[in-house]
Amino acid sequence: MDAFETTGDAVIWRGDGETLTVQAWGPNSLRVRGTVDGTVADTDFALLEPEPAPVEITVDGATATIVNGGITAVLRTWGGFNWQAGYDTFHCALEFRDAQGRTLLKEVGGGAHRRTAREYRPLPGGAHRLRASFAPAPGEKLYGMGLYQEAILDLKGSTFELAQRNSQASVPFVLSSAGYGFLWHNPAIGTATFGANRTEWTAEACGQLDYWITAGDTPAQITAAYADATGHAPMMPEYGLGYWQCKLRYWNQEQLLEVAREHKRRGLPLDVIVADFFHWPKMGDFRFEEEFWPDPAAMVAELKDLGVELMVSVWPQVSLESENFAEFKKDGLLVRTERGNAVQMGFLGPSMFLDPTNPRARERAWEIVKRNYHDLGVKIFWLDEAEPEFGVYDWDVYRFHAGPASQVGNLYPQAFSRMFYEGQREAGQEEVVNLVRCAWAGSQRFGALVWSGDIHSGWTDFRRQITSGVHMGVAGIPWFTTDIGGFGGGDVGDPGFRELLVRWFQFGAFCPVMRMHGDRQPSEPVTAADGSGRCASGAPNELWSYGEDVYAILSRYVHFREALRPYTRRLMAEAHESGQPVMRGVFHEFPADATCWDLADQYLYGPDLLVAPVVEPGATERRVYLPQGATWTDLHTGAAHEGGRWITADAPLERIPVFVRDGALADLVGTV
Repeated sequence: MDAFETTGDAVIWRGDGETLTVQAWGPNSLRVRGTVDGTVADTDFALLEPEPAPVEITVDGATATIVNGGITAVLRTWGGFNWQAGYDTFHCALEFRDAQGRTLLKEVGGGAHRRTAREYRPLPGGAHRLRASFAPAPGEKLYGMGLYQEAILDLKGSTFELAQRNSQASVPFVLSSAGYGFLWHNPAIGTATFGANRTEWTAEACGQLDYWITAGDTPAQITAAYADATGHAPMMPEYGLGYWQCKLRYWNQEQLLEVAREHKRRGLPLDVIVADFFHWPKMGDFRFEEEFWPDPAAMVAELKDLGVELMVSVWPQVSLESENFAEFKKDGLLVRTERGNAVQMGFLGPSMFLDPTNPRARERAWEIVKRNYHDLGVKIFWLDEAEPEFGVYDWDVYRFHAGPASQVGNLYPQAFSRMFYEGQREAGQEEVVNLVRCAWAGSQRFGALVWSGDIHSGWTDFRRQITSGVHMGVAGIPWFTTDIGGFGGGDVGDPGFRELLVRWFQFGAFCPVMRMHGDRQPSEPVTAADGSGRCASGAPNELWSYGEDVYAILSRYVHFREALRPYTRRLMAEAHESGQPVMRGVFHEFPADATCWDLADQYLYGPDLLVAPVVEPGATERRVYLPQGATWTDLHTGAAHEGGRWITADAPLERIPVFVRDGALADLVGTV
């Protein structure tokens, strides 16, 4: 009997009830699927249908090879009588090689211990707990995986929960310094472990094995292939290139307008201002509360006259008291709770979550959002709580339209972004960017600008934002931002917090989107005319809220961000056209310089700006590594330095060390 079947672009092996398919999936890339349920499924969780690629397939007895450009898969099969088991068993192992024949990744299995590389453990209901094990390339370094709030750059030696939480966006794509990129194309809750001796991916419950692997000579080639496979970010709208002003929370229409007017009176650039959460009567009403926002259309119109767009927060929670709850519950448009009480979140009242994996839920919710916001001129939405943030993270309790949360839970943030993107495009909006608190593979093609969640206002959290932005870019999400100053814990009158805010603001000027936000203290109570309470408002959080000395620094950097607009626009075009990160690990541009693979506290803003944020309180200088193979000019002083060495850069409070590559952006040197 033949060991393998072949098609024009795939090799198929069957043995002991398993079907394993290795298929060309875009240039230099392969998709691997396996199942013990008969036939592999054509799931499209993140992967798009690829362009055909020239493939060479060879079968030589018990060995098959499939060559797709720069990547080769070798399948080796063996079988026969198993003396320990007492019957015949059959096996197949995979190995992936680059164009030079070097092993990139290979399955762990076989031998006297009889460990299997692909383990399917049956679960009640027909799903399986899946584990896939690989022997990694010796000495490799790993990057990506999304947002995990750790100041770790090289992920080797780490383990990660494959699940979405507030300030955790699990995007299961990893890039290796050995020359490959790997997407775990499985939205199930699980884990990924990158040990020295073994890489393991697990899914707590799923129908099949599914992953995608690509080979490339540089990180830029790998990230471009990944964008082709899962989708490119749209072109960032012009209002995404400047400064965004936000606080928790502007609680009425006049207050918000007055902040925008003051920006214009002071000559401060402002592209976007934000109406944050609980501007609604009840969660799930998806509209402004009339007492505090009496004429939203007039507000949007005045802002547009000022050259400012309004971004409005929309949560996926639907309160049990919402005017839309009964309809959504009756029509099955909410996440189901499999057992126990159906309340899924208790923050400021019991609520359940909209289910955007349901096309009918996306359509109906967007109809309401469109009528109450988009038709009034609101073109940007803040998609908070997008994980979703269950009150209790018992994944096996919840069921989506797409399946049990344990099997498909990581799809939720992608579907939430999709709901708005498709609605906005259908309504005639050509350019879309929406701020969202979570993402999964493919979210980028739905205009997702991911921020790093409700992080603390502290130096430790600040340091983590550098690696977070780098890893998100590697994971295919080029649009990244943070709450400048952190979300919670900052007191506007505290000198220590003011120093942190300045350093964070400087960093924000060199982020894909520069956005001020936070729940500043002391807070302000809010009361309706009838005496009932509303969600409180934080202390002022405008550039002028922190004293004249701080204002002088912040205003300088917000003006510099405006001067940086043409360069930022160019970076957004690269993200859109070729999938390149805006915020890049230094290794991205300098993979031949070994030091660059370990620089966790500095990064590149595009190819030409090396940014070294000051991340220690009281520091007035810091060490900076200048990559080999370029000349670096100090953005502030104009002093030039040859690369390939460490320097100590001056960093008084008003200065963030930034260096320009090989004479680029010469008109900006000395302007900040």
